Amino acid sequence: MRGYFERLQAFHPNARLYLLNAVISGASLGVFRLLFNFFILSKGYDSALLGTFITVSSLTSLICALPMGYLADRLGRKLSLILGAMIVVASVVVMALIPSIPVLILMNISLGLGQSLSGVTMGPFLLENSNDKERVYLFSFSSGLQTGSAFVGNWIGGYLPTWMGSMLRTSATSTLAYGSAIITIALVAALGAIPLFLLRKPKDGSTIRGNFTPLSFFRKNWGVVSKLILPMLVTSIGAGLIMPFMNVFFRTVHHQSDPAIGSMFAWGSLAMGIGLLIAPALADRFGKIQVVVITQALSVPFLFLLGFSPIFTLSALAYYIRLALMNMSSPVYQTFVMEHVEEKGRAMVASLVSMASNFGWAFSPTLSGWIQDRYGFQPAFAGTIILYLISIFLYWRFFWVKKSKPTPELPVE
Repeated sequence: MRGYFERLQAFHPNARLYLLNAVISGASLGVFRLLFNFFILSKGYDSALLGTFITVSSLTSLICALPMGYLADRLGRKLSLILGAMIVVASVVVMALIPSIPVLILMNISLGLGQSLSGVTMGPFLLENSNDKERVYLFSFSSGLQTGSAFVGNWIGGYLPTWMGSMLRTSATSTLAYGSAIITIALVAALGAIPLFLLRKPKDGSTIRGNFTPLSFFRKNWGVVSKLILPMLVTSIGAGLIMPFMNVFFRTVHHQSDPAIGSMFAWGSLAMGIGLLIAPALADRFGKIQVVVITQALSVPFLFLLGFSPIFTLSALAYYIRLALMNMSSPVYQTFVMEHVEEKGRAMVASLVSMASNFGWAFSPTLSGWIQDRYGFQPAFAGTIILYLISIFLYWRFFWVKKSKPTPELPVE
């Protein structure tokens, strides 16, 4: 514990400001993710269309990851983080105010752009504002705080439509109540961008500029890059089948109310946050790849119990444990990837990581929505389990079996 807190105390002032932003944005995002699906369904749209909206946002992030990586290098880390946050807030507000299908599609495109810009900037920013000793702690603490703060966001989100409905004298499950709740939380998210304006340039005043030549870069490093990215790609395809629909799953399969689902998501976020905070100490003791493989493998039985148990209590318990186990390795692996890239190539590789992470979420939700409307949730859960097992095998095969041969640092032209 002493070593853990020593590493936390070593965080750079820029890192501390980013963590403050992560807390506020995490809580806001927790509310939005909980309520957006219900907001769409309250308009009379079906799960297939909801999957399309999720796909549009993720597909935009996928397509624009490389251009956003270039833009992040040109603008600098600070301005990129601010611009990404503001685009997300504006997109959410417009969706709540004008929930027509064309506007929802357009704003999900805009949302994808903002998330892509923030996503490709985050990894290089954290790496540049940390050293070897506290780096994995900073990555994990960032994810852990953002996720843990979603505990509060999800809990509030479960009750916020009721409060807004009471104020506006309308039903808690009406479009007006959901839309008002989403606008309220978007304004809170805007306040969360204030710490980003206080970020300072590195002491040497330098600005890292990458030679953003993706085709040439990938051609020279395709072997290592493919091994780093492929397991994440497979995981994202599986996650996109189920994860965007968990609130719908608990409502339709287990017949839970909005407040109950909000409380579940809140405790789930807390469980995941705790897992993320434990992860760096485990990585120090057992190794990064070992933590990734073991925690993800242990999560699979609980994913099966979550999707196939007819008893709500067991399904909910499995939901908490699976969240903590499956997600605690994410910042550990992201640190592993960033550590094997030279400074000028980080935005490039961060873009490829973003593309891999968004690929499944770009295509899987539409397929999953179609499956749900016709066959229910069980086939989608089965597909997710199979893909997770494949991904775990790839992590093990690429990096654990050959751990005696360290992954080389990726050069940049």
